[in-house]
Amino acid sequence: MISIDSGRVSGTQQDGIAVFKGIPFAKEPFGSLRFAAPAPPDPWDGVREATRFGPRPPQPPMVAGSPTWRQTDGLDCLTLNVWTPDPGGSGLPVMVWIYGGAYTVGFSDLTAYDGRTLAGQGVVVVTFNYRVGMDGYGHVPGAPANRGLLDQVAALSWVQRNIAKFGGDPGNVTVFGESAGAGAIACLMTMPLAEGLFRRAIAQSVPGMFYSPAFAARVTEAIGRRLGGGSLYESDIEELVTAGKDFTDRDMPADFDAWRPVSYAPLAFAPVVDGEVLPDTPWNALAAGAAHGIDLITGFTRDEYQLFHVMNGEQSHDLERALRDLAPDGAGAAYREAHPGASDEDLYRILLSDWMFRMPSALLADAHTGTTYAYELSWAPTPTWRACHGLDVPLTFGTVEDEMAMLLAEDSPDLPALSEQVRTAWTRFAATGDPGWPRHDPAEATTHVFDVRPADVADPEAASRAIWSKTGFPVIG
Repeated sequence: MISIDSGRVSGTQQDGIAVFKGIPFAKEPFGSLRFAAPAPPDPWDGVREATRFGPRPPQPPMVAGSPTWRQTDGLDCLTLNVWTPDPGGSGLPVMVWIYGGAYTVGFSDLTAYDGRTLAGQGVVVVTFNYRVGMDGYGHVPGAPANRGLLDQVAALSWVQRNIAKFGGDPGNVTVFGESAGAGAIACLMTMPLAEGLFRRAIAQSVPGMFYSPAFAARVTEAIGRRLGGGSLYESDIEELVTAGKDFTDRDMPADFDAWRPVSYAPLAFAPVVDGEVLPDTPWNALAAGAAHGIDLITGFTRDEYQLFHVMNGEQSHDLERALRDLAPDGAGAAYREAHPGASDEDLYRILLSDWMFRMPSALLADAHTGTTYAYELSWAPTPTWRACHGLDVPLTFGTVEDEMAMLLAEDSPDLPALSEQVRTAWTRFAATGDPGWPRHDPAEATTHVFDVRPADVADPEAASRAIWSKTGFPVIG
């Protein structure tokens, strides 16, 4: 049993790790608190059994065939979970995971995020739920922007107040996350509200999409049309989840040019550069010196877009249209020169990998003025999935027998060793600030390549960095 600032909790023991699940870090964000900033949780009497994950935030199915979220599942979704190897100890490094999911889906009870193996390497692991979709990132008149980010700040504040009771050091917190979780981490590094809440950050596959308030308002208008008008505050939660799913360019007026790049993802939601919660894009803010005192690891998988290529049925695409809509001027010729003999389909996948995740991550490393380390996961366990988006998640947690690992790696005999590489680097970084390879600087761009035979190489994606460093990733809208 452990006493925290809202009451007492009891957990369980699994493989020598103490586990606590479903601890509230904020009130239920619905009813009078719908679209509001997170409020402190209500205290409780007695001992709360922290043995089950809390309800998931409202969201559409993660993939086809996944269970549909229902309001009857529960709305008290702002909860967190802790795995600790030594709840009676003190001073352990703390690693706080922020999940991805296109800013639209995600939950902390995904089995790939089980923290036992990672905690077994001498760290306290925390995962938590935060609002996604319209509830977390939608532009709502009269409501604070970026409520999903505000939920993350609330969870990190809880860690500062309580993690010492679980054996963790609140002065040595590392946030780590993938995809939209990495995008959120890039935001947190530059947000005034998050200052002092963590010491280190690991941003895995950072997306490049950030919206202006005007653009986010247009998305809200489109969702309102789907709902048939009326107040968002009074809308049915399940209907709102459905209305915010699967946006394409058909949902926006033909003259709304800024929407065209978004339709390639397609993302209805992304962090909003509102000037208050999020003052600027992470690249601009970091280049200006924000987060200089935060140590950073950032990187990507070599074949990021391959996941979506396979999931979309390996359909053919219009390379010239994508170059026109997404890439800097002259990119077509530069890509062809850098990849002689590549087909248009191959170049499309390289372009989309760069636009979606690779170059936002690479340019984030370039922009950060503090201690920075860069990596690339080039291990391709199967010819189908290659080194695709999301492959790093089971490697990070050591959940090598999870469904995600079995799908993307197909029981490769190299899977345990690759996971050991990543976990050792991540936990060493959390403990010491040094993952075990040379620091990054924009001139050399030394990058650690995770593979069966890992290596430190100079700028493995130099051609792409040269193309994208001219324009970067400005606010959309």
